[in-house]
Amino acid sequence: MKYDAVLVLDFGGQYCHLIARRVREHGVYSEIVPHDIKVENIKKLDEKFNVKGLILSGGPASVFESGAPRLDPEILNIGLPVLGLCYGHQLIAYMAGGKVGPARKREYGATYVIIDRPAGVLKGLNRREKVWMSHGDTVFSVPSDYEILAHTESSPVAAFKHREKPIYGLQWHPEVVHTEKGMQMIGNFLFEVCGCEANWKMEDVIEKMIEEIRIEVGNGKAIIALSGGIDSSVATVLAAEAIGNKLTAVFVDHGFMREKEPEFVRRVFQGFNLNLVMVDAKERFMKRLKGIADPETKRKIIGEEFIRVFEEVAEKTGAEYLIQGTIYPDRIESGFRRFSDKIKTHHNVAGLPTRIRFKKVIEPLRDLYKDEVRKVALALGLPKELVYRQPFPGPGLAVRVIGELTEEKVEIARKADRIVREEIEKSGIKDRLWQYFAVLTDTKSTGVKGDTRAYGYVVAIRIVESREAMTASFARIPYKLLERISSRITNEISEVSRVVYDVTHKPPATIEWE
Repeated sequence: MKYDAVLVLDFGGQYCHLIARRVREHGVYSEIVPHDIKVENIKKLDEKFNVKGLILSGGPASVFESGAPRLDPEILNIGLPVLGLCYGHQLIAYMAGGKVGPARKREYGATYVIIDRPAGVLKGLNRREKVWMSHGDTVFSVPSDYEILAHTESSPVAAFKHREKPIYGLQWHPEVVHTEKGMQMIGNFLFEVCGCEANWKMEDVIEKMIEEIRIEVGNGKAIIALSGGIDSSVATVLAAEAIGNKLTAVFVDHGFMREKEPEFVRRVFQGFNLNLVMVDAKERFMKRLKGIADPETKRKIIGEEFIRVFEEVAEKTGAEYLIQGTIYPDRIESGFRRFSDKIKTHHNVAGLPTRIRFKKVIEPLRDLYKDEVRKVALALGLPKELVYRQPFPGPGLAVRVIGELTEEKVEIARKADRIVREEIEKSGIKDRLWQYFAVLTDTKSTGVKGDTRAYGYVVAIRIVESREAMTASFARIPYKLLERISSRITNEISEVSRVVYDVTHKPPATIEWE
């Protein structure tokens, strides 16, 4: 069965991935594609999915500036419903011959919009609605074959629709939670305008992923990179179901693991129907990373060394395929699309070396977000201690130690990480948190311990709340809890003289520091 799907055209907006998430939350599959996708490429995707509509994301450009991203005009004539948001809204109006220009008064943040006609995307809305705006340009007029659906004091055309075609534009961002009825608006587009069916179900996804692995591997053998995190664990269980004893799970201890991580992995997976290989590679990884401070270089070295270890195991077991737990945000941040920006290289995506000795790398989770992976894990019956584990980067503590790595610095980071986790988990607030960890900075600071001068490292604490890791907010945790964490770190780790708390959201920051 093919899923009904909506394509999100990426014009570089910070909320592009939230649009895709909100569509999926309605039970409709979404895929992010380049903004200049051609009609023939949409038709190719339609062979895989039932493409029922297109959403044009926001973006930082002005539609009338030189080099601004454009839409293939033919897309507006193929009969698919189109919804333009912010920049996408302005672009449709501009291409149709409407007037777009700098707003007399820019709108950023919560704004009240007047709904002149609650039709289509705006069906069921009140006369006055609270929405989230973030724009400097605005649409002042549209041609006669379009009609205005809403306005604000500063935006005379805050929403419009084509009189004959299913083409809509909204100046605001319905995908952002601050737009109070944003989910209703997106739902209207999906079900009222596009006629989608909510047939994106996790139960179907599981069977599809298992079948994909079975077909890809065929009569061959495979190894899977098992880190103990939720992504690789789910991929391992799926692969074990698909190919049974033709699978070898490889856990590589690169020396940058959390405390007692290898023991945890062995305990959880020794009962599964697979061959489990534990590789102690601490010395070789540290040797390769000696003198390296740049985080991108670290990630690429770690990615390459992982592959070399997997190749060695594959040679012994006769495996021809490598399976990984790569998920959608990994691909997004690594700049897997032609027009996307590379935020950071993920060791299992862009960090892979160009030459590898595997027939193919299989990534069954490549289209899922983290919370969707957790739903799959629960459906597969994985233990909750694994399902709700703290996300942990593949390079591990190597990217939580800023600057050059040494065994001493990694051990400091490991101890600080343990203290943070212990205190958060004792406090009873861990269920509302997405991630909590310590970062060993490359800064030293003067302190006082036992009436004498201490000159030690600065540790930063990072604790965030999130739904899918595409955006995150720093957690406003109780000061007494922060005090306990700080006191324990400075008392129990003699090399640390100062602890700071990171109060930066994502964006502009990422969740991890490197």
